[in-house]
Amino acid sequence: MNEIFSRELVASVMEELKIASLARATIGQMLMLASTLEAKTGIPFIRMDQGVPGLEPCKIGMEAEKIALDQGVASKYPAAEGVLELKEQSARFVKAFLNIDMAPLSCLPTTGSVSGSFGSFLICSQLNKKRDTILFIDPGFPIQKAQLVMLGIKYKSFDVFEYRGEKLKEKLEQLLSEGNIAAIVYSSPNNPTWITFTEEELSILGEMATKHDAIILEDLAYFGMDFRADYSQPFVAPYVPTIARYTDNYILFISGSKIYSYAGQRVAVACVSDKLYNRTYAGLASHYSNAGHFGITFTNAVMYMITSGVTHSVQLGLAAMFKASCDGNYNFVDSTKEYGIRAEKMKAIFHKYGFHVVYDKDIDREIGDGFFFTIGYKEMNCGELVSEFAHYGISSISLSTTGSEREGVRACTSRMTDEMFDILDERLRLFSEAH
Repeated sequence: MNEIFSRELVASVMEELKIASLARATIGQMLMLASTLEAKTGIPFIRMDQGVPGLEPCKIGMEAEKIALDQGVASKYPAAEGVLELKEQSARFVKAFLNIDMAPLSCLPTTGSVSGSFGSFLICSQLNKKRDTILFIDPGFPIQKAQLVMLGIKYKSFDVFEYRGEKLKEKLEQLLSEGNIAAIVYSSPNNPTWITFTEEELSILGEMATKHDAIILEDLAYFGMDFRADYSQPFVAPYVPTIARYTDNYILFISGSKIYSYAGQRVAVACVSDKLYNRTYAGLASHYSNAGHFGITFTNAVMYMITSGVTHSVQLGLAAMFKASCDGNYNFVDSTKEYGIRAEKMKAIFHKYGFHVVYDKDIDREIGDGFFFTIGYKEMNCGELVSEFAHYGISSISLSTTGSEREGVRACTSRMTDEMFDILDERLRLFSEAH
């Protein structure tokens, strides 16, 4: 069958790594499988599994960190609320690229958006005893559901594919009218599909969040990376689409991981709307024996207990990168356009051999090219495709693990290099001949 890795070898490595099924394998398990097979054979994988940045980190942040360390910040505990410079530059960044006014006080550093979502899930579930469930607009990031399992918090989800545009309102009304939804989670551009919500859909989300007093947790990990529009100029339209225009019930997660290729330093900000930051909740007052102030509780009673403060130097590194972007001295959109170029090339090769993009439209518009896209093949289900790909040296994750109801896999563009495109072409040729 011209497989790159024999079924016996893959099966033995799965046994070694205690992976019961590739169909249900996590991102970490797929990463281990690919890395182990590479180590055993010397044959490289096409790595579409983990969304790790594939570009050089922003040197502005690195230099700012070095200066901060030379000035002795390593000996000081970082305050829970974050260093003032990052808070000010975060608020300025939000104004420059979202056109949203926000007080620096409401911008809180987190050790990556993963810790921001963890803390947000926790506090949102404690505001009102009746609101004990988190709603995911899927497909989404599997780790966030794993966090809820860890916390023992209930969740619901639905695949948004059939509920775009006005249909989204009907679906949300149906789910939110039950009265138990504390928060709504989504990413836009979306991991794994790369769909982006339209202004109409964001308006619907905002209206529903306000009506039912649910908090929107908007993950902007791929900030400005919908390359179909130019969001690169600070303080100039068009501005990055956001829920913040349509409700006061929101927390935005803005990470340095992708836009500055700064993933290894684990730094992001959770930007809480000023009104939400200053709201008081009886549930918080009862649970923490305090005044129930959302912002203060989130900062001191939740996030500080999770992180004990975000490393001083990385806060100053992110502040410097935000400042450079707002000053027009660093174009983070241009620096990440390479992902869109890679996606276009990869899609062309997949199409050549009979594959299709699963989530192919933003309602009536072709999906953009960026960090992720989704791939299906004939009538193969998720498990079959991710398993078969492994034998041809292509690692991916099943869409079923992301909450999708459609068949296929997630493809990540970040680790594709120029020399890998010909290898991908050859492996997909072999795959198509055998299937």
